[in-house]
Amino acid sequence: MFSDYKAYIANAQGKKLYLLPRMANRHGLITGATGTGKTVTMKVLAESFSDMGVPVFLADVKGDVSGLAEPGVDSEGMQKRIDRFDLRECWDYHGYAVTFWDIFGEKGIPVRIQVSDMGPLMFSRLLGLTEVQTGVLHIVYRVADDNGLELIDLKDLRAMLTYVSDNRANLVTTYGNVTPQSIGAIQRALLRLEDEGGNIFFGEPSISVSDLLRVDENGHGLLNILDSTKLIQSPLIYSTFLIWLVSELFERLPEVGDPEKPKAVFFFDEAHLLFQNAPKAFLEKIVQLVKLIRSKGVGIYFVSQSPSDIPNDVLAQLSNRIQHGLRAYTPSEMKAVKAAANSFRPNPALDSEKEILSLGTGEALVSLLDEKGIPTMVERANILPPQSLMTPAQEETRKSIMDNDPLFTSYQEAVDRYSAYEKLKDETDAREQAEREEAEQKALAKQEAEERKAAARQEAEQKKAATAKKKQQSAAGKAFKKVAKTATNSLLDRVGRKIGKAIARGIFGNWR
Repeated sequence: MFSDYKAYIANAQGKKLYLLPRMANRHGLITGATGTGKTVTMKVLAESFSDMGVPVFLADVKGDVSGLAEPGVDSEGMQKRIDRFDLRECWDYHGYAVTFWDIFGEKGIPVRIQVSDMGPLMFSRLLGLTEVQTGVLHIVYRVADDNGLELIDLKDLRAMLTYVSDNRANLVTTYGNVTPQSIGAIQRALLRLEDEGGNIFFGEPSISVSDLLRVDENGHGLLNILDSTKLIQSPLIYSTFLIWLVSELFERLPEVGDPEKPKAVFFFDEAHLLFQNAPKAFLEKIVQLVKLIRSKGVGIYFVSQSPSDIPNDVLAQLSNRIQHGLRAYTPSEMKAVKAAANSFRPNPALDSEKEILSLGTGEALVSLLDEKGIPTMVERANILPPQSLMTPAQEETRKSIMDNDPLFTSYQEAVDRYSAYEKLKDETDAREQAEREEAEQKALAKQEAEERKAAARQEAEQKKAATAKKKQQSAAGKAFKKVAKTATNSLLDRVGRKIGKAIARGIFGNWR
C-alpha cells in the first residue's frame, strides 16, 4: 500500500511500518518456513513498488504470483484485515499491469539470450564445469571472438568446441593448452543442458533488459513475472539466468547514486539455489554485483527459508529484512533460528529468537531502514494483505495479457541467423569441396597420364607389329624370289632341254 510517498508494509500493534522509497535499493531479505506467508509479503512489496512507478521482476516458482494480474476477492476475513490495518479509507481491490515471461514459451513471452551474452564464467556455472574445463571454455569464447564467430545458440558453441579441438595444435601457442578430455566433458555437459531446455533458452531474439524497465500509461511500474513452475526443475538454468539479469542491468545502467526511488527491483525466490554448489569465482561475482548495483538504482530482494541460505558477504548487504516464522526440531535448525534472530537490530522489549518460533502465518519480524539509512529495531508485525488476487490468475487472464502484450510479437518466433555454426559449416563445406575438386583433378590427371601411357604402349606395339610385319613381308618376299628363281631355273632347264632336243632332231633328224 503506497501513500504519502512511502510503502505501508506491516502493522506492529497499531504502529505502521513503512519501507521508504529512498532506502528500497539497499536490498532486502524475506525469509521463513514454507507456508508462513513469504509469497504474500513479496506480492505486497511488489504492489507498492509498482504504485510508486518502479518496474519489478519476480520469479513465480509456485504459480500464485500470477495473481497480481487480477483484483483480489473480498471476504469476511479480508474485511477484518482491512479494519485491523486501518485501510478502510484507501482500500480497493485491483489487478496490476503484468508481463508474463517463460523460458519455455508456454506460460509467457519466450525468454532467450545469446551464449556470448552469458559469458564463459556464468556458462561454466550453468554446465557445472571444473576449474580446468572453465579455462578451456574461456579459450573457446576468446577464439570465437578473435575470429568474428558469433556464439548465439548451443549449436554455435558445439561447433566452436569441435573447431578448437581440431585446431588445438595451432592454437596452443596463442591461447594455451586444450585437451580432448576437457572438450569431451564440455560436450557432455551441453547434452545435459539441452535436455533441460537449454536449446530453447539460448537463441534469438535475445531479451532486452530495457523491456523489463517499463511503466504503464499511468506511470505505474510493470510487474515482470517469470513463470518458473517448470524452470525450477532446472535449478542451474533458473539461478544462472537470474544472476545474468542482474549482471546485464549492472553493465547497461548508468550510475545514479542514491535516487529518490529505485529504477528497478528484483525478487529472487528460492534464493538458496543461487549459491548452492557455486564455485568461488561465481560467488565472488554475485557478491560484487550485490554490492555495486545499488549505485545503479537497482534493489534486490532475496526470498528463501532461512538467512543461513545466503552467504555472509551477501547477507551483510541486505538492509531491509522481513523474517517469517521458522520451525526448529533439530540442533542445526535451532542454530539457524538463533542466527536469524541475531541478524536484527535488537529490541529490548522483544526476544527475537523466541518470537521467530511463535510467528503465525502472515506475521513476521520486521526491520526496515529509516530516513538516515539506519535499521529500525525489530518489531513483531502483521503483513498487509495484497490488493490483487492471492491465488493464481486464471489461464484466460494470462492468455489475454500475453496476446495483447506488444512484446509478444517481438519475441514469439525464434530467429536462427548466420553465426558461428553456419560460418564454420560453410568453411568446412568449402574446404571439403576444394579437397574433392583437388582429388578429382588429381584423379583426372592420373587418368590422363595412364591414357597417355596406354597410347604410347599401343603406339609402340603398333610400331613393333609393323616392323615384325615388314620383316615378315621381307622374308616372304625373299622366300618367294628364291622359290620363283628355283622354279624359273627349273622351268628354263626343262624348256632348254626340250628346245635342245628339238634342235638336235632338226639337225640330225630322227636317227631311228
